Amino acid sequence: MSKNILLILVVIGLLVGGYFYANPNPSPSPSNQKSDDVMTIKDEDEQSSRYLSFTPAALADSVSTRRVLFFYASWCPTCIPADSDFKENASILPSDVTVIRVNYNDQGTDAQEKLLAKKYGVTYQHTYVQIDSNGNEVIKWNGGSSKELLAKIK
Repeated sequence: MSKNILLILVVIGLLVGGYFYANPNPSPSPSNQKSDDVMTIKDEDEQSSRYLSFTPAALADSVSTRRVLFFYASWCPTCIPADSDFKENASILPSDVTVIRVNYNDQGTDAQEKLLAKKYGVTYQHTYVQIDSNGNEVIKWNGGSSKELLAKIK
């Protein structure tokens, strides 16, 4: 009986070892990685980004546009379709608008994203905050997607 157990353990070890040999660099699981989704639209003359995941560089580089922070949570049933809508319809956003998706209360939410939520008084996901070039709040609202954003942005 102990020979059978030993044989089973050896077979399991070979299977696990074979998996890691075949996949030496497995991707991090979605729940542990910060999303790097970027919706990029190529214009004839230049490449412009209208829907970005938050990075300090994305925030700084978009200072000359009307910036909207979209506080998003991966588990939020209203954020997920809004995220898909922005990805699919980024081309309908005016070229002077940048929507920046900021993680809110996810495993991947970093300290800078938490500070943005605190700065703008965001208390739950699916909140939008338009900010000016100095980072001051212009308007804040909850809910919606590209259609609502176009109706509310100033």
